[in-house]
Amino acid sequence: MELLKKKIREEGEVYEGNILKVDCFLNHQIDIPFLKEVGREFHRLFKDCGVNKILTIEASGIAIASMVAEEFDCPLLFAKKTKTKNIAGDVYTTAVESYTHGTTYTVMVSKRFLGKGDKVLIVDDFLAIGNALNGLITLVNDSGAELAGCGIVIEKGFQGGGDRLRAKGVNLQSLAIVEKMNHETGEISFRE
Repeated sequence: MELLKKKIREEGEVYEGNILKVDCFLNHQIDIPFLKEVGREFHRLFKDCGVNKILTIEASGIAIASMVAEEFDCPLLFAKKTKTKNIAGDVYTTAVESYTHGTTYTVMVSKRFLGKGDKVLIVDDFLAIGNALNGLITLVNDSGAELAGCGIVIEKGFQGGGDRLRAKGVNLQSLAIVEKMNHETGEISFRE
């Protein structure tokens, strides 16, 4: 998606430790007109997959997944990182190690909202080594739902998570795949 690559080049910031900061438009301050375009693009990529539910993980994926769910005219479900009083009954759980935060979360989804008959599109902002996506795929599989695919806004191709998931047969579509980043120069190159 050329619009995304342009925004990353113009507004993204590269930090030491393979960190790409895009909080000015994607995951802190949110550019709604841009996210609508992201939602349309994911709909174009997955429209023939029978999607009837969008799944993401809190918190950064929620805004993106909302736009995607609007395009598919279906519910959005997000995996929570902490159990709260408003998650009633049984839940599916899995452990997810966060690359960015350096911690492991037990994420959960209520069994009430995910199960057989659901055809799930997982959506998230970033893919690095694949821990979050693997955890969400585990939740889908444990529920008996079917995975339609995974839509990622920015994949860090040099960290290999996307390639490993594709090798397993996952229908993974990333709107931009970063091939290299240089924190000293700020230079970013993309896989074509």
